[in-house]
Amino acid sequence: MGGGGRMSEPNNPSHSPSPSPSPFQRVPHTKPPFTVGELKKAVPPHCFHRSVLHSFSYVVYDLSLVFLFYYITTYFSLLPSSLTVLAWPLYWTLQGCTLTGVWVIAHECGHHAFSDYQWLDDAVGFVLHSSLLVPYFSWKISHRRHHSNTGSLDRDEVFVPKPKSKLSCFSKYLNNPLGRALTLAVTLTLGWPMYLAFNVSGRPYDGFACHYNPYGPIYSARERLQIYISDAGIFTAGYVLYRLVLAKGMAWVVCVYGIPLLIVNAFLVLITYLQHTHPTLPHYDSSEWDWLRGALATVDRDYGVLNKVFHNITDTHVAHHLFSTMPHYNAMEATRAIKPILGEYYQFDDTPFYKAMWREARECLYVEPDEGGSEKGVFWYKNKF
Repeated sequence: MGGGGRMSEPNNPSHSPSPSPSPFQRVPHTKPPFTVGELKKAVPPHCFHRSVLHSFSYVVYDLSLVFLFYYITTYFSLLPSSLTVLAWPLYWTLQGCTLTGVWVIAHECGHHAFSDYQWLDDAVGFVLHSSLLVPYFSWKISHRRHHSNTGSLDRDEVFVPKPKSKLSCFSKYLNNPLGRALTLAVTLTLGWPMYLAFNVSGRPYDGFACHYNPYGPIYSARERLQIYISDAGIFTAGYVLYRLVLAKGMAWVVCVYGIPLLIVNAFLVLITYLQHTHPTLPHYDSSEWDWLRGALATVDRDYGVLNKVFHNITDTHVAHHLFSTMPHYNAMEATRAIKPILGEYYQFDDTPFYKAMWREARECLYVEPDEGGSEKGVFWYKNKF
């Protein structure tokens, strides 16, 4: 679609959008004429089946590619310098994208969508996420709350938009191409670690909110042990990296691991941002919010070939919010099954993600109810200062 393209195609099983009279036709914000139960009945029962072998096949496949790409780097020293300059960026891109797929599998473990065994899901997720410097249980807990409160301005956990009155004083000075480029660069490089460490872009808490602090306001007393375990996983991964720096040197660790990890973090932030930020999506305050409308306030995107690399977390996110324990390899079939029922409540945008990123950074600056509208608890993205 071009830079302003969109979106919803309720009765078409493919991802080819039907013509729309407006490039930004809002999703309905009234109570849907269907229930979660009716949506679930439309999904073939086997879509909810979690297979250990099937799930592990994706782990093996992704990790095989990770080790293959690393193995290829051991031959880079044999290349002429002119080719080495091209080989490393290619490795960083391929490895970063593949490791993003690994990250998605660990995320699925946190949803208990990997297998029927919670202990196995947590073991696999803990190892995979710790290897990517993600505090597995800490983030699993806050992410679960995100799924329980999606679209709520009062209780959602991440990428909670602000009303105009709460924007920082310098926000309007960043509302230009240079300011947007700077904001996106900082968000994609530092956004994920800043969220984990300082709750940047997260919901406000009383006290210092940090995913590494077992006694912080994000967690209850009964969850503290899991936070300690998550921290131990990060400490262990950090120690392994420290030993690798001593053995191989800082440059080797940065090139082989550090830069691909930056790409993982950037894609993680970008994917999440674009799933929940779109000119057509409403947000709700406590007077209007309910779980189903909140879960539907998200959008499926098209990342081309990366949809498969990212295990379709990009183009089946609506179904994921409705049925978060469903394994990713069945989410496409489930999406096709529920789209005729969702109708206009289903949102899909095939704008290339790099164009969508720029457009949303321009159009979605804050949220406000429509002026003169009757629904004061329904907020829409706006960009006028």
